[in-house]
Amino acid sequence: MTTVTPLNSLREEEQIMSTLLDVLRQEQHLLVTAEIEALPAITTRKTALVTQMTLLSAQRHRSLGKCGFPAEEAGMDAWIAASGDARAESASLWQALLRHTREAKELNRVNGMLINKQMGHTQGALQALRPQNGTANNFYGPAGISTSLPRSRGFLAG
Repeated sequence: MTTVTPLNSLREEEQIMSTLLDVLRQEQHLLVTAEIEALPAITTRKTALVTQMTLLSAQRHRSLGKCGFPAEEAGMDAWIAASGDARAESASLWQALLRHTREAKELNRVNGMLINKQMGHTQGALQALRPQNGTANNFYGPAGISTSLPRSRGFLAG
C-alpha cells in the first residue's frame, strides 16, 4: 500500500490543474467563436475536474495534518521546508500549482465576462423580437405593408 503524502497529492493536483487550464482555454475559444452548443460538455468536464481538485486538496490537508503540520494551505510552506530530499520537487510543484491556480481563476473570470456578453446579445435579440408597446397586433401583409389586426375575441357558439 502506498503512503499518501502531500507530495503525492501535489503531483496529482498539478496534473489535474493543467488539464483544467486546457479545458478553460477550450471554453474560452468556444465562447469567442460563439460555438455555444459545445459548452455543456465543457461545463461537465470542468465540474468533474474541480471536484477532483477539491478532493485532492482535502487529501493533501489530511496528509499535512498526519505529518504534524497545519492541515491547510499555510502548512505547505512548513512541510516543504522540512521535506529534505524532496524539497526541490515539492517547492517546484507547489509554486506551479499556485501559479496555475491563479491562471485558472483569471481564465474563469474572463470566461464569465464572455458568457455575460453572450447573454446580453441573446437578451437583445429576444427583446428585438418582442412586440413593442401598442404594436402587439401589427403584422406585415402580402404587400409588405404593416397592418394592424383587430384583437380576436373569439366567437360564441350557442
